[in-house]
Amino acid sequence: MKMKLYNLLIMAWLCLHTGLLFSQTLPPHPNSGNDPGSGNTPVGGGAPVGEGLLLLVSMGAFYTIRKYSITKRKLAE
Repeated sequence: MKMKLYNLLIMAWLCLHTGLLFSQTLPPHPNSGNDPGSGNTPVGGGAPVGEGLLLLVSMGAFYTIRKYSITKRKLAE
């Protein structure tokens, strides 16, 4: 009974205080109105995505090959 009351109080507290998570204001828009010559970065930041994508795909391929070889070795035993 004590545990049920404790769980009920925790759930009530979480439900009532969820609004505090959204109490911050939104950040300003990165282009600030798209004025020509303003020198702002484009939406998305302009970060290089290609190198990270290549790294992610290559790490995934190496992981898959490693897992396949381990599984193949275990089946051979």
